[in-house]
Amino acid sequence: MSTPTPTTLRSLYRSLLRELPPRTSPTPSPLATHLRSTFASVSPTTPTSAFTRATLSDAESTSATMASSSGLSAIGATKSSLQKVQEAEQLAQYLKAQRMYVTLVERYNPGMNMNEEERVRLTARRVGMDLPVDYVKE
Repeated sequence: MSTPTPTTLRSLYRSLLRELPPRTSPTPSPLATHLRSTFASVSPTTPTSAFTRATLSDAESTSATMASSSGLSAIGATKSSLQKVQEAEQLAQYLKAQRMYVTLVERYNPGMNMNEEERVRLTARRVGMDLPVDYVKE
């Protein structure tokens, strides 16, 4: 994979958006807005321009700052578009794994978010007993 195609970039963009938490408001989150501007198509003639132009200026300024403080040249510190796409793919895989982890923890530890009274009541029901109704003086 020498240069990312527009289809690959679109698929990567959608997979990153899929992993973001759902929003109740109709406006997109700041992270979704940033992703959209990063992946936005600037020139449809070159397939890597959408990704490269949007992020290259940020990467160059960051790497120039880091290179000047560490004594390295700024040219060697910048990343290619292929490396950026690979990092974004790794991020998408990581976010998917984290989402799956949270789902599994919630599924296999159902009492995790319960208060003590509810946990005791459900434990009693599991062995076939019902707790007596508490007397409330009115």
